[in-house]
Amino acid sequence: MSADPVPEHYRAAAADGRIALVAESFERFLGRPLVEPGDDLVASMWHAPAAILAHGTEPDPIFFFANARALAAFDYDVETILRTPSRLSAEASLREERQALLDRVTREGFIDDYSGVRIASSGRRFTIEQAIVWNILDEQGVRHGQAATFTL
Repeated sequence: MSADPVPEHYRAAAADGRIALVAESFERFLGRPLVEPGDDLVASMWHAPAAILAHGTEPDPIFFFANARALAAFDYDVETILRTPSRLSAEASLREERQALLDRVTREGFIDDYSGVRIASSGRRFTIEQAIVWNILDEQGVRHGQAATFTL
């Protein structure tokens, strides 16, 4: 595990339960844990070897979690990504495709076969392959957003 500390914002945000729901929903849909089980879920997610991102259910969904790998991939710091609409992770010309993907996830619960081009805040383009995207649901089935994980 990296020595980089978990950003304090994520420690505070963990209290509302949404970060735990990201991991719980993944396990519910895929039948395996998102990260290695441990005493500190937030730290495990922050230091995971794969990128993990999650956005809420606002009309223009905003990221509420992005781990260290995701921040590096998208060239963001924590404060900036937490104000960023998730649609900005795709170039304008690819946003319809991205929305179709998210609509499919809404209907099916999760997908594990997404590949596509994303754009970093610097304008650098990169490809993600075999991404898993899933709905973040509580035990009552209320949707709290969507999340994705992928390796680079």
